[in-house]
Amino acid sequence: MESCGGQEDSLGDPAIFGVITVSDRASSGVYEDLSGPAIAQFFKEAIKSKWTLLYKLVPDEQPQIEQAIKELVDEKGCCLVVTTGGTGPAPRDVTPEATEAVCEKMMPGYGEQMRAISLKYVTTAVLSRQTAGLRGKSLVINLPGKPKSIRETFDEVFKSIPYCVDLVGGPYIETHPAVVEAFRPMKDRRQEKPT
Repeated sequence: MESCGGQEDSLGDPAIFGVITVSDRASSGVYEDLSGPAIAQFFKEAIKSKWTLLYKLVPDEQPQIEQAIKELVDEKGCCLVVTTGGTGPAPRDVTPEATEAVCEKMMPGYGEQMRAISLKYVTTAVLSRQTAGLRGKSLVINLPGKPKSIRETFDEVFKSIPYCVDLVGGPYIETHPAVVEAFRPMKDRRQEKPT
């Protein structure tokens, strides 16, 4: 699944996003991946900047997850890589370990915020080990595996993601404020598109 979107009149820069669904069963064809498409739908609704989405579906194998992240960041130039699945306490849930292994800096506040959001809906949110980190000029963030949980958390945590990407030297990402209003200090908000 490769898709694209955004508007020509956006003040934002073109961006490349990566989505990695981590699932033994979906990757072996036992069931259809619904989580990756849920993230793609979020981008369609929320992002005004022109964007391209690159997608990977991998099993719960740490080396394959690490390789997928490295390929999307290092070779494809993604400024944001979003993983879904593999963040629980089960023995094969290794997405956070893979993320930590390939990132230079960890951003634990994202996981903390997602757990706080999820606790409003289910007490088992404390079992989630989502995290985030930086690899080069890219943010890598682990989301839950269920489409409903993805939207509950991603709609909230995304408010700070465009500014985080700015700070690490990535593209200026503009959102649709009616869906998710990105936070930036006033001095960092674009009034017009650079020429």
